[in-house]
Amino acid sequence: MSIRDTLNRPLRDLRISVTDRCNFRCVYCMPKELFGSGHAFLPRDEILSFEEITRLTRIFTEHGVSKLRITGGEPLVRHDIEHFVAMVAAVEGIEDITLTTNATLLPGKAEALREAGLSRITVSLDAIEDEVFRQINDVGYPVDRVLEGIDAASAAGLGPIKVNMVVKRGMNEEQILPMARHFRGTGHILRFIEFMDVGNSNGWRMDDVVTAAQIRDTLDAEWPIEPLDPNYPGEVASRYRYRDGAGEVGIISSVTEPFCGSCTRARLSAQGELYTCLFGSRGHDFRALLRGGASDAEISEFLSGLWSLRADRYSELRTEETAHLPKVEMSHIGG
Repeated sequence: MSIRDTLNRPLRDLRISVTDRCNFRCVYCMPKELFGSGHAFLPRDEILSFEEITRLTRIFTEHGVSKLRITGGEPLVRHDIEHFVAMVAAVEGIEDITLTTNATLLPGKAEALREAGLSRITVSLDAIEDEVFRQINDVGYPVDRVLEGIDAASAAGLGPIKVNMVVKRGMNEEQILPMARHFRGTGHILRFIEFMDVGNSNGWRMDDVVTAAQIRDTLDAEWPIEPLDPNYPGEVASRYRYRDGAGEVGIISSVTEPFCGSCTRARLSAQGELYTCLFGSRGHDFRALLRGGASDAEISEFLSGLWSLRADRYSELRTEETAHLPKVEMSHIGG
């Protein structure tokens, strides 16, 4: 039975973090000063098993979920991730499964992921110039290796691939046009994301945000663009096409042009806490229910109750003051 929150938003999308670990230390997400060699990641027994997540997925589909996005951390570092994809792909009611990755492990996994039932891939890539990209990922990883991962996913039939670029002033705004130039005409969809105040560790300031309007103007001055209709209600990216026919780009503008009113997404952390907003400070403990002997019906009732009370619209209410309220880290719930 479909459920709706206090703003009449249905539950349609479940974003599942399968690990809090990542092999990058991107400066705006997992900076080394906070996630260095001494950082304590979640022990294996505190992370939900694939069987536990699959059980929850079945329950969520009963309330309207049809789309899954697998995230992290970096989801491909989770052992046997292909097996998990096959498990959730077999759940009745799931129509679309995507995965967000830094692409480092795609050359060895893309084919198996496709065969397991993965629909599409989104790759995070914040610069096309190698020196800039190495500074951002902070582990010296070369951009060519990410491009190899994109090629592997495309060859495996996981396209069209979406490439996400977080744009932060002073970090990589000069990469907007080089990134667009590289991906124009490839069939892949480049999406620019406004720098957001996710978590507590990225030092977010409004002054660091390159706005959606500025990104649009930058692109349009070089290659004229025009808007496209959304693919579906609640799509997070505003879509544009190059007027010369060289493909599509998207802009995700949750800071300056919020889309809270159409948000249908819930986020499950690796340790089993459900967040009803990307900027949430408090999760709801589903792991305790799973491991405490709760029935499917009891878990279903718990989900229905918390979603029906949901009133989140953080991005619409954001100010310089609210931006610094405690929030769950991006590495725990993905994007």
